[in-house]
Amino acid sequence: MARRRMFSLDIVDADKFLNLPATTQLLYFHLQMRSDDDGFVGNPTRLVRMLGMSNIDLELLCESGFIIPFESGVIVITHFQMQNTLKNDRYKPTIYREEKFMLNQKGNKEYCLLPNKTR
Repeated sequence: MARRRMFSLDIVDADKFLNLPATTQLLYFHLQMRSDDDGFVGNPTRLVRMLGMSNIDLELLCESGFIIPFESGVIVITHFQMQNTLKNDRYKPTIYREEKFMLNQKGNKEYCLLPNKTR
């Protein structure tokens, strides 16, 4: 996991993001800061509890398209690759391979679920 992350104003300055409650926005920042080099977070529920937030904040990020949850409890940040790039010598692939195989990347590097894949 990298110690630094980037955030794009194209994402966090958009009305879609700014219309979310402040706690939901804050959770997004914390999730991204704690994600691995592919944008996956293995313990989002623990993070929600640690920050004193609500699962509703996690649900709002999902409903708004900012994260994709999986049945395993893992989440991926939808726009992670659009906002972050790492040099090959610093990149460490995710350990959540099964979840990553369920995803595709659009031309703009946004993650989306492959058709016929269950979370």
